[in-house]
Amino acid sequence: MAIQQKLQTKLVQKLVLTPSLQQALKLLPMSKMELSELLNQEMAENPLLEEIPTEDAQEVEGVNERPDEEKSSEQDNNFDDQDYDYFFEEYLEGNSLPRTQKETSEFPSIESTLSSAPSLADHLSWQLSMQADDSLLREIGEAIIGNLDDDGMLVATIDEIAIMGSWPTTDVETALALIQSLDPTGVGARNLQECLILQLKQLGMEGSPSETIVTKYLHLLQTNQIKDLARKLGMSPEKVHPHIEIIKHLDPKPGGRLNHSQSQHVIPDVQVVKLEGSYVAILNDEGLPQLRISAMYRELLRKNSKCTNETRNYVKDKFKSALWLIKSVEQRRKTIYKTATSIINFQQEFLDLGVKYLRPLVLREVADDIGMHESTVSRVVTNKYIHTPQGVFEMKYFFHSGIASSYGGSVSSITVKERMKKIIEDENPKSPLSDSKILNILQGEGLWLARRTIAKYREELKIPVSTHRRVHY
Repeated sequence: MAIQQKLQTKLVQKLVLTPSLQQALKLLPMSKMELSELLNQEMAENPLLEEIPTEDAQEVEGVNERPDEEKSSEQDNNFDDQDYDYFFEEYLEGNSLPRTQKETSEFPSIESTLSSAPSLADHLSWQLSMQADDSLLREIGEAIIGNLDDDGMLVATIDEIAIMGSWPTTDVETALALIQSLDPTGVGARNLQECLILQLKQLGMEGSPSETIVTKYLHLLQTNQIKDLARKLGMSPEKVHPHIEIIKHLDPKPGGRLNHSQSQHVIPDVQVVKLEGSYVAILNDEGLPQLRISAMYRELLRKNSKCTNETRNYVKDKFKSALWLIKSVEQRRKTIYKTATSIINFQQEFLDLGVKYLRPLVLREVADDIGMHESTVSRVVTNKYIHTPQGVFEMKYFFHSGIASSYGGSVSSITVKERMKKIIEDENPKSPLSDSKILNILQGEGLWLARRTIAKYREELKIPVSTHRRVHY
């Protein structure tokens, strides 16, 4: 039987992500800063895109409050037959996509007038330049400073630093000793033990019981085994206590005092306000450039324009790209608005009364409410913040599981965590509550949980186990 080749047509339904859809999905999870950088980059690469001047943007202030009320239209790809006045009417000559505007101040923001404090590296480099005359020693010292973490601890070995510049290990050890003599005391240590010993030496306590405790019996001190520690030292617990107090007042993170972390100011993407007894979501577009398509390129797309076909084709491609970007940004705004409105509808009691009344919520509930896929909702709530009467929260904060209760319905896992924190804060320091005892208390309040759930929530709250809490107290 001979095998024959045949051509057959077959109708198949297939989901294809077009470039425009891929761009829209790419914009959804972006934070405001990332989106602003992308729009500025697109303006630099696409000559058809331009930012609407502030004075022009203010003319349309308050035109539209909600993205759902904006009109949309489908465009076909036959550019020669298009009515370009209709195409550009929203993006040309002072018109723009409506959005809420903020009044701009002629004065600089307070953040731009603040000076930054010197870092640990700057502080050490300044001291090194004052104390080291040898250029080789300064070079090795700078390499050591570059390998310190935020706490001032050395995270590289002597051999690793020596390999960096083909330096002799003896010179590296000399430079390290110099760094360890600088302020703050204890900086440049390779572990906690060395850090504490350096500080004790600075206090003139070499050979003291305090140094012996740090050198040999630090593990006993960390686990609060005072009687065993006193027996090892051949001293009474009363005489050991002053040395323990000295060690407690040493700084295990000497670099932390100079490495001031910069405050990260969160700018919410959505603000929730109460108008006439109901909560309303208002998008915050401050800081995002408002885009339109440049008017000067409109003539190049007309049939009677005096330009080459190559120029027209180039402008057509850039026009399509610019139009899709503007539409994608606006679609992003609409989706964020719909998602925020849905969250508001689900969390009315939280907005009125606080965290205790936060209800369990999953992505599917919001997705069904706004008629979108839950993966789209997941992208929307990524890197987005919402300002509510109860404070500023990440939009992901409102999505969490529920705990069944004996009085019907379910209780938010976040509410359970807050209750756990309160129980542990009120516990007896001499007898901290175990996970089983916390479970019994919560079950007595009508919550159905497993002990492993209590352990999981405690770890998420960064609360140590009861034995470690007893030592801490």
